Amino acid sequence: MTARPTFKLSRLREIGWTEWNPIGLDRDEDVEDEYDSYLLHAAGRLWNGESEEAVASYLADIEANHMGLGDGFGIKLRAFGTAKAIGEYARSLRS
Repeated sequence: MTARPTFKLSRLREIGWTEWNPIGLDRDEDVEDEYDSYLLHAAGRLWNGESEEAVASYLADIEANHMGLGDGFGIKLRAFGTAKAIGEYARSLRS
C-alpha cells in the first residue's frame, strides 16, 4: 500500500458528474458535493491497487443498493466509465 496523494476534489467531481451521476441531479451549488465520499473512496481504492472492475462493482453497488436505485439499465456501464476515468486520473498523479 502506498501513501494516498492529494486528489483534486474538483477533478473527481467533474468525473463523477460527467460519467456517473446515478440519481440524475442537476449540478448546482446545493448538491455539488453529493457524490464526494464515494468518489474519494473509489480513488483511494484505485490508488491502492484495486482493479477498475472492482471499483466499478463498488460504485454499481452504491447505486443499486445504498441509494436504492436497483440494478437498472446502464448501471454497470456508468460505473465502469467512472472507475476508468478515476483510474486514469490517479495514474497521472504517479507520474
